Amino acid sequence: QLRIRHNNCLSRIDLHNVSKVATDISRLQAGHVQTQMFAVYVLCGAQQKDAVRLTLEQIDVVRRMCTEYHEFELVTSVQGIDRGKIACLISIEGGHSIDSSLPALRMFYQLGVRSMSLTHSCNTPWAESSSDFYNVFQRQNNSLTPFGKAVVEEMNRLGMIVDLSHTSWNTTLAVLNHSKAPVIFSHSSSYSICNHSRNVPDSLLRELKKNQGLIMVNLHSQFISCRDMASISHVADHFDHIRKVIGAESIGIGGDYEGATSFPQGLEDVSKYPALIQELMKRNWTEYELAGVLRNNFLRVFDKVERVRDQLRSNLPSEVQIPLEEVQNPCRLVLRRPDPKSLLSNPSSRAECGLPDLLILATVLMLSRLILIE
Repeated sequence: QLRIRHNNCLSRIDLHNVSKVATDISRLQAGHVQTQMFAVYVLCGAQQKDAVRLTLEQIDVVRRMCTEYHEFELVTSVQGIDRGKIACLISIEGGHSIDSSLPALRMFYQLGVRSMSLTHSCNTPWAESSSDFYNVFQRQNNSLTPFGKAVVEEMNRLGMIVDLSHTSWNTTLAVLNHSKAPVIFSHSSSYSICNHSRNVPDSLLRELKKNQGLIMVNLHSQFISCRDMASISHVADHFDHIRKVIGAESIGIGGDYEGATSFPQGLEDVSKYPALIQELMKRNWTEYELAGVLRNNFLRVFDKVERVRDQLRSNLPSEVQIPLEEVQNPCRLVLRRPDPKSLLSNPSSRAECGLPDLLILATVLMLSRLILIE
């Protein structure tokens, strides 16, 4: 929303009060929010194009707002949470942001990213989305490829939370069977209450319980009531059902504000979280259970992810690379010395990534001059 509405120009807005969005500092404080996970999300259309650059720009704007405003504090470990300010965690929403590169994943970690969802609404070359909106990287019976498993392993080694919201059920099951650390659904709800593909069926909830992971209930009306309209009571039904299936200790809150357009009446923005807690108290949720939902369950998962990281400290960074035939990206550079003759004799080879013919011709002429000089 910062990019769409303000071109990421923080100097032009005051984050205490931001119009046409559901999140600003004033409303976070009114909702008693002490930790916020900010998604550095870029559109699936950037896959095979400039997803890495766009993600870097989104990391930059989150880091800026969380360091330029004294109410915020950028946090990169579980110990950094609960220091009196609003803790900022950075999450990548969609594995297409790493362009099938483990070194890129590691560099994002160095910049402060502590969670990544393996897919968004598009498949990656190595994991399958719950959505069929984009007709990319279609495959049969291969929902998590060997490279996808390497991504999960490297996230475990780094101490980065694996997020399964937006992944297909088959990918989810494969990851739950492979990950050494607890995982999360950062913004997903119960499929038994609302049969939307973005929600989680009871069978996978039980596997999540074995993993000691967390499902953070999404508040988007379409995922709550399967309609554009919903109520706080509808939301509480999801909490009640998940508690019945796997227990309150496996539940959190994943609002999805700014990621969706319609929210239940009474939960229109981040200031309204207390209304949800009030509804759960009416349904006889205990203070202990609600303390877990509000913070302790997530802190437990984050802490365990970092403990697994510490156990894997002796492991070297993975050097697994995705096969070129799997990534199918014409914009990937093959590292070899350019051959001016082949470029001139094969015009079709110039069209990759849409480079203008004149630009390529100029490059060829320059290379030819350099060769003559040599």
